[in-house]
Amino acid sequence: MQHPVSVRSLLRRIVPVVLFLAAVGFGAGAIWIPVKAALAQLLLQRAWGETRRGEQRVAPWPWADTWPLGRLRMSRHGVDLIVLAGASGRTLAFGPGHLDGTAVPGELGNVVLSGHRDTHFRFLERVVPGDLLSLEAADGTSRTYRVARVRVVHEEAVDVLADDGDAALTLVTCYPFDAVVPGGPLRYVVRAELLGQSMVDRR
Repeated sequence: MQHPVSVRSLLRRIVPVVLFLAAVGFGAGAIWIPVKAALAQLLLQRAWGETRRGEQRVAPWPWADTWPLGRLRMSRHGVDLIVLAGASGRTLAFGPGHLDGTAVPGELGNVVLSGHRDTHFRFLERVVPGDLLSLEAADGTSRTYRVARVRVVHEEAVDVLADDGDAALTLVTCYPFDAVVPGGPLRYVVRAELLGQSMVDRR
């Protein structure tokens, strides 16, 4: 006659399997976030090419509610990112976004871009005053900015978004970079000032 399996014995068999499957699930989720961000940038590069050829509001994929507005580059840190219209959470999942109400890439004023600390704007952790960035607009205008200062502020410090009359580029992400729980009250702000502008070939 077969002895019935005790509850304790059954739990000893099932719990490790459940924990393993949960770990795999969480691991896959963590890997998928940067993979999705990288794949999105490939589609965005294609949409950017069409934008540079004169198309308006080119959706990178059929259901997208955003479109390319600019191209952010920083050779020192290997950065080459397509900037999207809007800064909603849905948009920032695919790339850095332009904050509505601030100067648009190609305009003079304070251009404010936002991005996630664990994907597209992770490089901000390594940025120091003196670093150079370039921001290209849809019309081919490329402006070069030099980082003036880096600081941590509270999310309510809206003065970083203000247009004080100077041509500037402000990059904002959550802080700290290694926070376990996202969405805290602190923001990491990189302020760069305009050096000059030039025209680049359409491609």
